[in-house]
Amino acid sequence: MSIRAAIFDLDGTLADTLNDIAGAMNRSLRLHGLPEHPVADYRYMVGNGIKTLAVRAVGERRELAQAVQAEYQRYYSAHALDTAAPYPGIAELLRALVRADIAVCVLSNKPHPDTCAVIRHFFPNVPFAVVRGQLPEVPVKPDPTGAQLIARELGLAPEACVYLGDTGVDMGTAVAAGMYPVGVTWGFRTPEELTRSGAARLIAHPMELMDFVTLL
Repeated sequence: MSIRAAIFDLDGTLADTLNDIAGAMNRSLRLHGLPEHPVADYRYMVGNGIKTLAVRAVGERRELAQAVQAEYQRYYSAHALDTAAPYPGIAELLRALVRADIAVCVLSNKPHPDTCAVIRHFFPNVPFAVVRGQLPEVPVKPDPTGAQLIARELGLAPEACVYLGDTGVDMGTAVAAGMYPVGVTWGFRTPEELTRSGAARLIAHPMELMDFVTLL
């Protein structure tokens, strides 16, 4: 079956958002009297949704997780674009996929309003078929429900979709959803994690996807 849709993770896949996430969370930790974390540590703290990020950030002070999360979200929503930027080659890839008549979609564990804001800001001229962040009624990745709902919305079988991401969470989502898992090595995690988690292919530059996606 030919590929008719490409579904992308956001953080670490389409855009480098790490500094803004780390800055907002460290600010919230500081306001609650908790120790901050180096920016590099957030590479392994993000990926499972905002609730899990807050729990990981507060460490043993689990009783503060909800308050830290709330303050983080309030601040981050206003500062999500302070230093974030698309990865080189992403805009070119999105345009190439559209020209190839492959639907372009986003599925992120970032809260839905923030996901939409980032995509709208960086890619205003890309005709995304679906942009979806974390919604209360849909389980977070690696649960495959969100990915499968997108395929259903497009009228496609899961095997007609590739899913691109930079973490084991993303690869686990793709495998569980029955989609073709592509790991991107320019993001937050290692190639070893991506392969271990089920990546069928690794790419080091966005346009490498076009080398094979029309052949699948």
